[in-house]
Amino acid sequence: MLVYVDDIVITGSTPAAVEGLVRSLSGTFPIKDLGILEYFLGLEASYNSGGMTLMQRKYALDLLHHVNMENCNPTSTPMVPSERLGRDTGALLGIEDSFRYRSVVGSLQYLTLTRLDISFAVNKVCQFLSQPTKVHWEAVKRILRYVKGTLDTGLRIRKSPQQNMSIFTDADWAGCVDDRRSTSGFAIFVGPNLVSWSSKKQPTVSRSSTEAEYKALANGAAKAMWVSSLLTELGVFQQQVPVLWCDNLGTTYLTANPVFHARTKHIEIDFHFVREQVANGALMVRFISSNDQLADVFTKPATRQMLDRFKTNLNLVCSSSLD
Repeated sequence: MLVYVDDIVITGSTPAAVEGLVRSLSGTFPIKDLGILEYFLGLEASYNSGGMTLMQRKYALDLLHHVNMENCNPTSTPMVPSERLGRDTGALLGIEDSFRYRSVVGSLQYLTLTRLDISFAVNKVCQFLSQPTKVHWEAVKRILRYVKGTLDTGLRIRKSPQQNMSIFTDADWAGCVDDRRSTSGFAIFVGPNLVSWSSKKQPTVSRSSTEAEYKALANGAAKAMWVSSLLTELGVFQQQVPVLWCDNLGTTYLTANPVFHARTKHIEIDFHFVREQVANGALMVRFISSNDQLADVFTKPATRQMLDRFKTNLNLVCSSSLD
């Protein structure tokens, strides 16, 4: 059950359990059953024989209208692939424009609930909230233009008997031009469905690509353990150990070979956390080719070809194609 003020979403494994909860609530509170979920806090749900698609088309249209960009020309990518935004690029915005920048970026953050293809771009423009410039605002407008061209895109959730967990983790080493911190990304699947993802700047500087990848691996592992615990509480038990997929061989070896411990004193907490989970059989770490690393789209600006390649694998679909 999900509660927000006076709005409630109820779901369950059996219709009888859901109906029983509704009857119990109606006996205490005056409630109105609106039937199957269609719209909730900007989230729209559409259904088909294979499952459902979550999208935010109306929310995105309202956002575009708010900034007078409902008739803008769309773009094929949320960021220029070769662009490297920095703190000091461009002239500072005025007070009113800075307030508008923060408002729009905050709205875009909520849009990433279903639009994971803009996660990296939104994470990047969020890093300049304190002193936004005209260049940063142009980057925000490009994201909005991309959203305009992909209004019907949503996250597909399919029915499946598979419940095994797969976690893809990646990092862009020293990608920030201001402080050389890396960006971590992960994507967590339960069966064929993407249930959690992240694009986040690392809090400390990594001295090697292996260190950056290991930090990303540890973040993905921690989130995976939380998801696994939540599924257990819901009565969903996995038949296989969750698998972490990493495209860095050095990082993969570190999870299983303590001989490398001398190289990891500066990341000991992450090192011991992941090693402990692997040693206890709670997680497995496997190598994957960089070409197949789904979390890559969360760590760097994506080209059009890259977006097209990963959208299907990340369950992003156009709702009109499902009609």
